[in-house]
Amino acid sequence: MAEVVIQRHPALLRRERTGLIVVDVQEGFRPVIDRFDRTAAACGLLAEGFGILGRPVVASEQYPKGLGATVPEVAGRLPEGTIPVEKVRFSACGVQGIDEAVEAAGCPAWVVAGIEAHVCVNQTVLDLLDRGFEVHVAADATSSRDPENARLALERMATAGAHVTSSEMALFEMLEEAGTAEFKAISKLVR
Repeated sequence: MAEVVIQRHPALLRRERTGLIVVDVQEGFRPVIDRFDRTAAACGLLAEGFGILGRPVVASEQYPKGLGATVPEVAGRLPEGTIPVEKVRFSACGVQGIDEAVEAAGCPAWVVAGIEAHVCVNQTVLDLLDRGFEVHVAADATSSRDPENARLALERMATAGAHVTSSEMALFEMLEEAGTAEFKAISKLVR
């Protein structure tokens, strides 16, 4: 019997094509970022969900000597073997270790989340777009000190060609259907 191919909208994420980049969700930002706990929880959800789906996860830390390590609620949910890469550039692109991980993953699409929306996330997203990647920004997993800067950043990234999504939207698009062990595992995470 022939396999049935289901046509899907090109803006939908597809598991086999997609990786995750978590940008700078660090302790030093905790007291100053708007809705930090919500943002970190959504980043953790994405990291664990991508791990369940067997998809690549890349994480960065901006100047960890001054801003601290990735927060436990994200670090503890990164797939095994995922070690955040230190950087001092605002964009995660152009950083040795990150560029190599992105290239090795072979993903044409990336979900990006993290801090700060208008600085490191924005520049990472624009650089990924410039390199020809399809980019989805998880709005609930992205924040800044000032909510207005976060709003403007999401608007700018969307205008530049990124898709604005949420952590749950991304995961359920990649799942595509219910009834699998992965669906059950991710459904437990979002409850």
